[in-house]
Amino acid sequence: MKSLAGTGGLIRLILRRDRIILPLWIVLLVAISVSYVKEYGDLFPTPDSRIKYASNAGFITLYGELSGPSLGEFVTWRLGFVPVMVGLISLLTVIRHTRVEEETGRRELLGATVIGRHAQLAAALITVFGANLTLGVLLALGMHSQDLPLAGSVAIGIVYAGTGWFFAAVGAVAAQLTASAGTARGIAIGVLGGAYVLRAAGDTSAHTDGPLAWLSYLSPIAWAQRIHPYAENRWWLGALMLVATIALTTTAVVLATRRDIGAGLLPDKLGPADGTLGSPLALAWRLHRGLLAAWTVGFALLGLLFGGVAKGVGDMMKDDPTIQEMFQRMGGSAGLIDSFLAGVMTLVGLIASAYAVQATLRLRVEESSGRAEPVLATATSRWQWAASHLVFSLLGPAVALLAAGVAEGLAYGVAIGDVGGQLPRLIGAALAQLPAVWVLAAIAIAIFGFFPQASMISWAGPAVCILIGLVSAGVATAGWIRNISPFTHLPSLPGGTVSAGPLITLLAIAVVVGFAGLVGLRRRDLPA
Repeated sequence: MKSLAGTGGLIRLILRRDRIILPLWIVLLVAISVSYVKEYGDLFPTPDSRIKYASNAGFITLYGELSGPSLGEFVTWRLGFVPVMVGLISLLTVIRHTRVEEETGRRELLGATVIGRHAQLAAALITVFGANLTLGVLLALGMHSQDLPLAGSVAIGIVYAGTGWFFAAVGAVAAQLTASAGTARGIAIGVLGGAYVLRAAGDTSAHTDGPLAWLSYLSPIAWAQRIHPYAENRWWLGALMLVATIALTTTAVVLATRRDIGAGLLPDKLGPADGTLGSPLALAWRLHRGLLAAWTVGFALLGLLFGGVAKGVGDMMKDDPTIQEMFQRMGGSAGLIDSFLAGVMTLVGLIASAYAVQATLRLRVEESSGRAEPVLATATSRWQWAASHLVFSLLGPAVALLAAGVAEGLAYGVAIGDVGGQLPRLIGAALAQLPAVWVLAAIAIAIFGFFPQASMISWAGPAVCILIGLVSAGVATAGWIRNISPFTHLPSLPGGTVSAGPLITLLAIAVVVGFAGLVGLRRRDLPA
């Protein structure tokens, strides 16, 4: 077919561009998942200990319902957040090789050759589908090598691969809707976040005999989890995800035929004919306000969700030393509930770092699209232009974290009848994540300042911190590995003690690295 001409060449180009990052995330996720078998087998050797650990509203919110007490089922349950990461990586990769290529003009350049209209989309999807299939196969082999049943090992491979396929297709649809790669990412990540919240709310409601258990059936994440590897092995749910993926892929192809190259299906919002923006900061506000609002609302919903289930953590067996050890690894030190809340705040901080990086990389989008040049042609200096965007990289996460802290404090305070006592504690715990968030934002600034073409590497910062958090939460990890993440050096709040030294050190690192990036931006050329 002419519309697919050149697909093979584009696949080779994508594999060459992602020759490091693609194998890296596959190997890391497989290695982490397989390592959980031995570690959790040693920590929870009996079915009773596994059931007691998993029978908690807080954990059910995070990971879903435990399907059974066998080791394979328990490990699959504890890895419940990893498929979400697979979906995130998949949708970002598809958008990078479709919408970003159009936004930067490279798609138009390739289109002048013998490349078919749908070749770019097909190449991105085929590559990501293949990567997820490879992930699923390696995971199945790795799990089976740990003496787990073969059928269940294949089923957990389908969970990972199916989730990746579905959200890769979501990314493909989002890439057709808007002319902005940032907006496309926001739409796709919003779908992923919504699916996770539906699953969490539905499973938590079902555990407490609430009326909202049906929400889980609307979530593709719940579909994948309810395949129940090492238990029922519901293959038909894997087939359902495949059908949904095919439907979304078909939708993306149809939408692609209804728009022009470089344009989106949704109309752009045109501004007034006469400009009314009087400063670079006003322009940055216009560009960032939608993203800031979306992240703030999302963080508030997370705060309400986690705060609402925190009280259930106290119903756990406080005399069980194994459970207490696991909670301590999540970052708390003053009781099971505070440990849970501290672990939740670390998770919220990690998500906030992704927002900080996304806001920082808006500088690269403005530069590569040519929109920065007219601004800099005025009396605006590079420092002023960069600072106008970095206000949102630094203060935007603060606003989002504040929303999470307020919402979580209100939800938990109402649940235990102590709003006045819990609200300031949880606001402080949320804002305590800022120094680590700013370090990752500063690294993104430095990469943009010195190596603008490698700006996407900035996403490795949050990704590495999330991987370290996943490993250290349940597996004994070497201290030097944990120390790589700036979040490891934060106080465990609420409930822990606050030391000014680590906070000041992180802030100093953020200032030095960020300032160096601005110096690099000032001294380098801007591409024509």
